Formats: sequence, C-alpha cells, structure tokens
Amino acid sequence: MKILHVVPYFKPSWEAGGPPRSVYEISYRQAKLGHDVTVYTTDGFKRRINVVKNRAINVDGINVYYFRNLSMFLSSHNIPLPYYMPIVARKEIKDYDIVHIHEFRNFLALVAYYYARKYNVPYVLQPRGSAPRFSKTIRKKIFDFIGSKIFYNACRIIASSKIESRQYKKVFPKVNMSRVVHIPNGINPWELPKKGRFKKKFGIEGKMILYLGRIHERKGLDLLIKAYSKLNNEDVTLVIAGPDDHYLGKLKKLIKKIDKKVVLTGPIYGKEKIEAYTDADVFVLPSKDYYESFGNVVLEAMVCGTPVIVTKYCGISEWINDEVGRIINYDVNELVKALKELLSYNSRSKVRKFALSKFTWDNVVKETMKVYEQCI
Repeated sequence: MKILHVVPYFKPSWEAGGPPRSVYEISYRQAKLGHDVTVYTTDGFKRRINVVKNRAINVDGINVYYFRNLSMFLSSHNIPLPYYMPIVARKEIKDYDIVHIHEFRNFLALVAYYYARKYNVPYVLQPRGSAPRFSKTIRKKIFDFIGSKIFYNACRIIASSKIESRQYKKVFPKVNMSRVVHIPNGINPWELPKKGRFKKKFGIEGKMILYLGRIHERKGLDLLIKAYSKLNNEDVTLVIAGPDDHYLGKLKKLIKKIDKKVVLTGPIYGKEKIEAYTDADVFVLPSKDYYESFGNVVLEAMVCGTPVIVTKYCGISEWINDEVGRIINYDVNELVKALKELLSYNSRSKVRKFALSKFTWDNVVKETMKVYEQCI
C-alpha cells in the first residue's frame, strides 16, 4: 500500500510533543511491513532542523519531505507554513492509496485535504487532541469555516480515547460519529537502565516525583506545586522536565513561594528521559481540562515500572486501573492523598507488565491498517 502521512512536525522535532513520536512509530513499522510510506512535514518546531529541505529523503526507510517553514516564529506558535508543500502535493497526492492527516488546524492539513478530495484519494483524520476550542477561539473559529470540511469528509476519524471523540460532536455537530474509531497510542518495550543514574546526575536523594512534558498552563503544574508543598515528608524531590511553552516564568514564581526542593531540568530526551522515568517513584500528569486527549508520557512512565497519577481529564485515564495508578479530580487534596499512597508503592514490575500487555505499537499499526482497508 502507498501511504502518505501528513503531520506538522516529525523526527527529530521531539520537542513538539507526542504527535511526532507517534507518527514516526507508525510510519516506521508500516515501512518495515513493506508498505511505501511517505511523510509530509516541516523543518522544525522552535528551531530549524539540519535536514535537506523540500525534497524527499530517506529516514529509517520512510520517505520524508521536510518542507521549509516560512517563519520559525509562527511555527513556534503552532502556525507552520510550509510554502513549498502545495507544489509537491499537487503532483504526488493522486498516486497514494490513502492519506493519513495527523492534527487538524494547520496549513498542512488544508493542503492535504484539498488535493486528496480533488483526486478522490480517501483520507483518514487523526486530530490528536487538536479538535476542541479551549483557547485561541477566534483563530480556530475562522479556520473552521473551511477546516470543518476536513472533519465532515474524512473516511474515518481516529480518536485515542472516548474523551477525545466526545469533543468532536461539540465542535462539529454534523460529524458522522459512525466513522469514528478508537485506537490508543502505543509504547516501546524499552530496556530499562540501572536505577540511580538520573538522581545522581541532579543530586537527588530519597523519593522523587516526576512531571515530564511541555511547560504549559493547561498541564496543571500549579496544582502539582501546591500538592507537593503540602507533603510532610522532607525526603521527596519534585522534578519538572520539559520544554517551555510560554509558562516557565509563572512556574518559577510559584516555586519560589514554597520552601521545598524543585528541580527544573529543561527538555530531556532519549536515554536521559528513560533514566528519569526509571528513577521516579511516581509520575504525575495533572492536566486541568479535556485538552489532554491521551497522554503519551503516562505510557512511557508505566513501561518503566513507575506508578502514575492522572486527572480525569486525561484520555489515558480510561485505560488505567488502581493497581497501576490513581485517577483524580483536579483537586489539590486528592492529589496529595494519591502522592502519599503511591510514594510507598512497591510493585513496579506489575506496572510495566500492565503497560506492555495493553499498548504496543505493533497492535496500533495493525488496527490502523484495518482502518485504511475500510476506506480503500
């Protein structure tokens, strides 16, 4: 099968969050299965990556077009404008069996939608949490005058959770919900490093609470700081890791108000990220609204054997039980209680086994290919 994936950012732009990683894992496995796989993307999120621009290059068996962004300032504010993409799409999209559009309100999705419809190529839409209008409402409403057609004309729409799919009808009331399928994100069965490496690097002793993700207001880091300040145990360090997404300044002010140790590592990737998950005694994703359609970082923590705490707003909460974590309301007292319970958790092997039994990328690809077959 000849498959085209369309996503604003791709390997190695990991700082853009979960979608680049997810699309890479899916497209890589599809290529390994013998499919002809291409990715349309841009040359970076907050910085230009050092790659050949505007023509296909081989990335781990995948044909990838890194289209040059018109403005990196706009790109860093999630407005990628790959000006050369329409020239290539006009010539090539007619040759694909299926187009898979990841994320939604962006120029790449519009271009892919236009030429897929023009050449009668079926397309699958996977919004990856981008459908709701929690912020920037005016911009999103303007986009949706045209962009709503991407939803309404999709052969299938993939949601990672019921939380995500319930949002569709609120924003796009005419969407055909019978076309929506649910496929969770996947995880790699990493080989775990020796414990203690991350703590040693940052001078951490005793227990460790970890948050890893974008430093964004929606992530609920203010709640995490308040709950951490209420813990009586002095032998606990809070680690907050990830790239700033216009909230780091406010976060530092909150940290100054509490008399406890908080380590801000900045962005961490690859081996260092796995070491952080492995050394953490509990992982917390305290999102404050339904913007968190899934939460890949929670899967990553669990595959390292780390118990997790998530708010009910995280899509992955649908897949978690009390044996591996806690699901809470966005409430400081509930978070304090959950932290106290899980800081003494001692069944890490159970958490890892749970993650590897429920979520694998091979299964995600298998289910995704079934969706393609329904469209062709």
